[in-house]
Amino acid sequence: MLDAEKGFREEWYAQPLSKSGPVISMAVPSSYNDITQDKDLRDHIGWAWYDRLFYVPSRWQTDKQRVVLRLGSAHYNSIIYLNGHSLTSHEGGHLPIMADITTKLVYGKENLVTVAINNTLTPETIPQGTIVKHNDPSRYPPGYFAQSYNFDFTNYAGIHRPVYIYTTPQTFIDDILITTDINGANGVITYNVTHGNTMIGPSRSGEVGCSMKLLDNEGDHVTSAMGCQGTIEISNASLWWPYLMSENPGYMYTLLVAVSDADGNLDLYPQKVGIRTLGWNSTTLTINNKPLYLRGCGKHEDADIRGKGVDYALIVKDFSLLKWLGANSFRTSHYPYAEEIMDMADKEGIMIIDESPAVGLSGFDEALMNKHISVMQELVQRDKNRPSVIMWSVGNEPKSNEAAALNYFRKVVSATKSADPSRPVTCVLNKPKEKEYAASSLDVILVNRYYSWYGDTGHLEVIKMQTVTEFSEWHLLHNKPVMISEYGAGSLPGYHMDPAWTWSEEYQAELMIRNFEAFDELRSKGYFVGEMIWNFADFSTPQGHTRPGGNRKGIFTRSRQPKMAAHVLRYRYHNLANDTLTNSQAPLCFTSVLH
Repeated sequence: MLDAEKGFREEWYAQPLSKSGPVISMAVPSSYNDITQDKDLRDHIGWAWYDRLFYVPSRWQTDKQRVVLRLGSAHYNSIIYLNGHSLTSHEGGHLPIMADITTKLVYGKENLVTVAINNTLTPETIPQGTIVKHNDPSRYPPGYFAQSYNFDFTNYAGIHRPVYIYTTPQTFIDDILITTDINGANGVITYNVTHGNTMIGPSRSGEVGCSMKLLDNEGDHVTSAMGCQGTIEISNASLWWPYLMSENPGYMYTLLVAVSDADGNLDLYPQKVGIRTLGWNSTTLTINNKPLYLRGCGKHEDADIRGKGVDYALIVKDFSLLKWLGANSFRTSHYPYAEEIMDMADKEGIMIIDESPAVGLSGFDEALMNKHISVMQELVQRDKNRPSVIMWSVGNEPKSNEAAALNYFRKVVSATKSADPSRPVTCVLNKPKEKEYAASSLDVILVNRYYSWYGDTGHLEVIKMQTVTEFSEWHLLHNKPVMISEYGAGSLPGYHMDPAWTWSEEYQAELMIRNFEAFDELRSKGYFVGEMIWNFADFSTPQGHTRPGGNRKGIFTRSRQPKMAAHVLRYRYHNLANDTLTNSQAPLCFTSVLH
């Protein structure tokens, strides 16, 4: 839209959008980019407007219910209106937007919610981008501009996650904080419940009480407790274990939290609880006092047609494939994922490195740092009780060779640890270790390396030497656990060459096997704690001559069909889970091409 402010100037939010001009139907949740046949909409940069008419019953007002509007996420900058009045705004995609709308509704009648969303990215946003204006009238029309990005995935836009209206009593559960521990065979749950009050009418809500009921995973009663803060100890507790570390991974209790006041208000919330401990030192990660080795993937929220929109069938499919692979973990590259995905990770015993949207950052000024800290606090607030979340990642591939990165990441990591001291904090690095300023602040060193793909292309024989040398030096330099968070190669499904050639399925598979040899040598040294291939599935990127239909580094196609690489990785991960893989082992079908 050339006139970016037109919708605000003409107050489109004051009435249904259809009265201001042509509108189209749009699925929510979804990205709007790939829904229609309109190239301009697919590539649109700027404001997009949504609206919806809805009713709420008069009974909600009679019962003095608190009413909340919640958007799971909208990308990137959102302004929300209700019945023509500004309600709230939120900068940043991927995290929830909430507003109390109790006093702004028209009960028993029609209400109008309008959401304006702007996907423009600048050096001041997280993630960053740049608007490039082209002023040569001989080459570009007036006002022509292009959006460039600091990352390699499509900047999908729209309302990506579900939108809800829900009610609570006047006295309500505002927050629940859960921490867990192990005492011999017993599990320990420490809880802290905070409550709020809407102050609608007379109240004696100062007399607020809390009660807890703990249920097992079958819904049977285990124990009870009173008080808004306290500790519950469970004899012979079932622990939360990762997939393939237990016959019963992902075991979840339910803590049924009740808050009530003297006026008869009662609010209930079933908080899922997985009992587990995390530990880390200079060489090791542990879960429930057992050494931990991460077998996983980098992923994206990405699929045909719906873009980054929540797709329940796809979520189930992806977890089915992760378990088929024998994976026990993934990273939410490069932004927080939908809560529906996180719920499945908790349930299935899949561990998560929970990452912020700070991808490719540079500049590192104070304003950006404050915004970054705010994002991390929002992320911790959302996911703090999840047993699947074993590590926070403050970003991916920052320009951490800039000297300003030293103080910047020291403060961002410190703020994250203040918000949650129970998990290690990392940042995924890709700059040379000799001039890298973020690593010293981290608990675990994660590094992306693409030997024989972006450098020494075609020369698979150098992978083992280069990988072992560099990752050993990372540990020696910082005395911290290290892991490889990305490695891999692109492949075009169905393209085969023997001997292997770049972009063939054979090349991708052989590159992986050469990496496995390096990983096994590093594992034997005692400080290498995991491997995550890039990527789980092919995904959409901006158009480019090195991106044939998107990024093709997936071991699955975008439609979740396996390439040769998926079978190679499955062999690897199941053997690792059984702890039987030796340096000499490799899939027999490839031994003839490993020279």
